[in-house]
Amino acid sequence: MASPLNGSNRLSLAMERTGQWIFSQDIPSDVVVQVGEANFSLHKFMLVAKSNRIRKLIMESKQPDLTRIDLSDVPGGPETFEKAAKFCYGVNFEITVHNVAALRCAAEYLEMTNKYCDNNLIGRTEDFLSQVALMSLSGAIVVLKSCEDLLPMAEDLKIVQKCVDVATSKVSIEAKFPSRSPTNWWTEELSILDIEFFGRVVSAMKLRGGKSLTVSSAIITYAEKWLRDIVRDRSGPAAKLAASDDSELRLQQRELLESIVAILPTEKAAMPINFLCCLLRSATFVKASSTCKTELERRISSVLEHVTVDDLLVLSFTYDGERLFDLESVRRIISEFVEKEKSVAVFNAADFREVCSAEMIRVAKTVDAYLGEIATCVELSISKFNGIANLIPKGARKVDDDLYRAIDIYLKAHPNLDEIEREKVCSVMDALKLSYEARVHASQNKRLPVQIVLHALYYDQLKLRSGVDENDVQDAVTTRSQVQHDVSLARENEELRTELLKMKMYITDLKKTGSVGIATTSSGKGGGGPKKATFFSSVSKKLGKLNPFKQGSKDTSNIMDEGVDLTKPRRRRFSIS
Repeated sequence: MASPLNGSNRLSLAMERTGQWIFSQDIPSDVVVQVGEANFSLHKFMLVAKSNRIRKLIMESKQPDLTRIDLSDVPGGPETFEKAAKFCYGVNFEITVHNVAALRCAAEYLEMTNKYCDNNLIGRTEDFLSQVALMSLSGAIVVLKSCEDLLPMAEDLKIVQKCVDVATSKVSIEAKFPSRSPTNWWTEELSILDIEFFGRVVSAMKLRGGKSLTVSSAIITYAEKWLRDIVRDRSGPAAKLAASDDSELRLQQRELLESIVAILPTEKAAMPINFLCCLLRSATFVKASSTCKTELERRISSVLEHVTVDDLLVLSFTYDGERLFDLESVRRIISEFVEKEKSVAVFNAADFREVCSAEMIRVAKTVDAYLGEIATCVELSISKFNGIANLIPKGARKVDDDLYRAIDIYLKAHPNLDEIEREKVCSVMDALKLSYEARVHASQNKRLPVQIVLHALYYDQLKLRSGVDENDVQDAVTTRSQVQHDVSLARENEELRTELLKMKMYITDLKKTGSVGIATTSSGKGGGGPKKATFFSSVSKKLGKLNPFKQGSKDTSNIMDEGVDLTKPRRRRFSIS
């Protein structure tokens, strides 16, 4: 009689069923077979007729009458041994795709070959595998799944390899000629496997020349099933595990993620960019190895021209989207792409600073738009903002409007910056490369430092003076020195204007006290001699020299004050008031 040693309901039911077919025999049992925590009371002559292993244990035993046999290491455990014992007693039971692998391994362990009995258990299970289980993709995957607990025997018996070969072949056919809907139903079937067996199937698909789209579809489905909390679901329990970095679940996720990254297709554009970004964010979250993160960064960088702003934002923010998460990965990705473009430019004997590829220009627009999105974050420092903006070469930005928008958003989100800090933020932008609309906005933007506003204003004045059409492309580098010179002149002009206003106030005070009349009388006694230069004529000369529009308008430096009545100053057309 079989009696379990523990209170497990599952074992109790198994032992109860065993007792039913054992007691159908009139001969009392003479041996107890122990399998784990279960005991089976059986008959030696029924077992040795089909199991050579039990035969040898009884014959080689030093005990004259062996009454207990320990078979605790039989593959499949008590449930599988029960079916093998039933087979020895001739009791019918069902072989299915779920138990055939365990029965085949148990039969091998018990040495139930045709040498000791025709159509023994090894032959029966082999026939079922070849004629039933491995005839379909679903059957092969179920058998392969059951082999996870039967290693290494299932591997030695080639069951695993047979299942992998059949699964790979069937998947290739399904990918080309779908037999059911949805067409990618087979990806769900593969996703039940352990990562080790799943990786073997994926590797076999690559060796058979499977398309990268087919392989990537299987990997995406697998990752989204087993890493859903950290790959796709931003509101799931992943955010709640932030504090438990060393939890068992986190360690499992880390190992699984690194294994998935290791089997990604090698083709450049095999995996969707958004999926790669999600994997990289997950790798950062679970603190995966640097090798894993570097591989993902390399893959994203290789197709950065196709990356959208949303893809970069996936890397940058936490799962709840409330705070910045990882800017270093974004910086490394952009930097690697720029270095690659530099290498291509050097190979083509081009000046990378002045001439950039269409891909580089596209990336520049994406990065500027990305900066505009993260600029609202209060915790974003000036060094990190400028660090990302400066990665893009100057030649990649035909106009700096998008960058100006990002800077304006940053200044608005950080109102407590002083003048020096605001100038540091604006240093990444070239005011000469703003469009007319952007310059108009900048000239009225109180958040910008004064220097940037003056640059925008005087560039417009320079264009008006030189007669350059707004639609004509002008090299900003060649005009920068001239505009900066005009800016310095403007500052000196402002100082002179202040002095002139002070002098006017002084003359007004003299007029009120009556001194103006005396000064007028004394100046009239000079007769016909050469007139001395008045204060206004000397100031006018200085202003004429500093006039930035000297070449485009009349020069007033040589105009003399003849008969100027200081009591009622004559209106000057070209004076600064």
